[in-house]
Amino acid sequence: MAEAFFRKYASDKFHVTSAGTKPSSKVNQVVAQVMKEVGIDIENNTPKSLSNDMLNDSIAVNMGCVDKESCPALFVKDILDWNISDPNGKSIDEVRTIRDQIEVKVKELVKNLKESPSA
Repeated sequence: MAEAFFRKYASDKFHVTSAGTKPSSKVNQVVAQVMKEVGIDIENNTPKSLSNDMLNDSIAVNMGCVDKESCPALFVKDILDWNISDPNGKSIDEVRTIRDQIEVKVKELVKNLKESPSA
């Protein structure tokens, strides 16, 4: 969701990719549905595994940690930790709330990046 919102609000200036330490093999269907409700189709996206190359020269955002042993916040310096719940197993209304939280955070990040002198 964060990658899709970032692409919507800042794809003209920044490169974005999303990955996880233990990604699913396909996009969560409830997540795809709630994103479609706001005009964003992520149905055919493929979840990716987090790599060191992705972390080099980037701003890393940790959504939240389900598996505390592989949490990116434990091994990545200078990470933004948004502490947002994992939508997996949540009701559609809970996933909508998570979607909306992510959109607000992405908008804040994009605004801060655009205002940054190094952006």
